[in-house]
Amino acid sequence: MQNLIRLSRWLSGNASLFIIAIAIVTFFLPDLFLWVRGNTQTVILGIIMLTMGLTLTTNDFRILARRPLDILIGACAQFFIMPCVAYLLVKVFHLEPALALGILLVGCCPGGVSSNIMSYLCHGDVAFSVGMTCASTLLAPVMTPLLMQYLAGEIIAIDTIGMFLNILIVTIIPVGIGCFLNYNYSQSKHFPTIQSLMPGLSVISLACIVGGVISTVHDSLIARGLWLFLWTFLGYLAGKASGFNKAKKRTISIEVGMQNAGLATVLAGNFFAAQPLAVLPCAISCAWHSISGTILAGIFLKFDEKTENKE
Repeated sequence: MQNLIRLSRWLSGNASLFIIAIAIVTFFLPDLFLWVRGNTQTVILGIIMLTMGLTLTTNDFRILARRPLDILIGACAQFFIMPCVAYLLVKVFHLEPALALGILLVGCCPGGVSSNIMSYLCHGDVAFSVGMTCASTLLAPVMTPLLMQYLAGEIIAIDTIGMFLNILIVTIIPVGIGCFLNYNYSQSKHFPTIQSLMPGLSVISLACIVGGVISTVHDSLIARGLWLFLWTFLGYLAGKASGFNKAKKRTISIEVGMQNAGLATVLAGNFFAAQPLAVLPCAISCAWHSISGTILAGIFLKFDEKTENKE
């Protein structure tokens, strides 16, 4: 058991490295994760959200009450900047309907769970990151379908009720179950051990989703990835405009830029099956957000090193 705990800690501390390694391996061996699709993919996403719930405490939710202005600004940035950027990309590049649907879906999804790890690595405000992730996840069942109806309704009929229920099932319910178990069994002798294994399980699950989607779209990953990397910087500008300190600006940059692309991938498969190319931007984002988040965290750390050396 101790070896598993150590492995979980290593995976959580090297999440991006592990996911990038899986992405590279899958790029050259695309059949490796072909089994991750359909219902299997949905179940894996549910596991990720369950692990998130198991590691959340009542203190994490108190952040929402103690820092309402910070969370409000972060949520507005999350559900305003990314949908606007996605819509702008669709219009500027005159993308075909299927690709437009995928890009808009990624833009309208909540922040990804791995953003909390990235915020920690680049000396961001981790509490703020957790609060933003909680807030955007809780808002997602309502905001994502409504935004898709508004932005993509002219492309295809959006099943807003169905999307609401689907997001509820694969995100809110697993998180809620995890929080319930955490609240009721946190004092149990073995529960802390289970909690310590959750970060590693989450990383492995996310790596499986990344591997699965790259198995489908690996030929287009490099060619279309640069634009998605640029999105991460827009969140930083939102934090700067709001007068946030450096740690908060870094956190909101990563939170806004790193979407829950795994959720977008599942939604694209479930609701836009008639437009198979819709999954392409979601799949690229699923892998690239982990890579770009790692790069951005590294840039922030290098900036810190240069600043310290000057002092």
